[in-house]
Amino acid sequence: MQDTQPATAPTWRQKRRKMVKNTGRWVTRRLSDFLGRQSLVGDTPIIETSHFPNLKAFTDNWEAIRAEVQEILKHRDAIPAFHDVSPDQHKISKGTNWRTFILFGFGEKLEKNCSQAPFTTKLLSEVPNLQTAWFSILSPGYHIRAHRGVSKGILRAHLGLIIPKEAEKCRIRVGDVIKVWHPGEIFVFDDTYEHEVWNDTDEERVILLFDFDRPMRFWGRTVSNTFVRLMKLTAFYQEPKKNMQGFEARFEAATKRYNDNLEKMSHHD
Repeated sequence: MQDTQPATAPTWRQKRRKMVKNTGRWVTRRLSDFLGRQSLVGDTPIIETSHFPNLKAFTDNWEAIRAEVQEILKHRDAIPAFHDVSPDQHKISKGTNWRTFILFGFGEKLEKNCSQAPFTTKLLSEVPNLQTAWFSILSPGYHIRAHRGVSKGILRAHLGLIIPKEAEKCRIRVGDVIKVWHPGEIFVFDDTYEHEVWNDTDEERVILLFDFDRPMRFWGRTVSNTFVRLMKLTAFYQEPKKNMQGFEARFEAATKRYNDNLEKMSHHD
């Protein structure tokens, strides 16, 4: 006889979370057209980097940034998957295929993580109205399914650091535009357009990803800031904020063990 278990009814907390997410999506869609009209840099999937002269510091110094992430990658297993930090990303982040080493997240500077990449942190600290920043590490053969960002009031930059040799097979679609990463090159896009990523190679892809406020007219900026402040009160922000602290401590412990082992080995020589 087949054993059938009754489906578990969603808890009140789960129902509330779903309601908040659905409300957030509805508000985001209603705000999108207004905020697009308030933009001072256009409302296209890809935004010209000429609007942001401060980004030149990243392309001028990309090799120094890459050197810092290469040290961090020595402790790859201690770098969390995106959905481990932000459970709301479980549909686009599976297994350990998309790891994120967060430097600035959800309005917080992660001091311990930032100490692992001091030069990168210095450059990021000079970005006006920085919101988030992390090293995004994508496994070979992984596809990030189509999804959309939360607020048109924020733009996203990608700086290529470690890119597969078959670069054309490692790409992102933003709206109807395809972009390919190249080492030392940066581009800016509006992640409220549907976007997805493919790494159809047998090599890892590593970029520096960071978000900053879109230049906007007064009322657009006022409305966007209010919306983001309200979002920061929800589980969408609060849960990752709590999780980040735990993963930051775990990574620090992993690097300490590594350094201690190196020191012990040197004493045996």
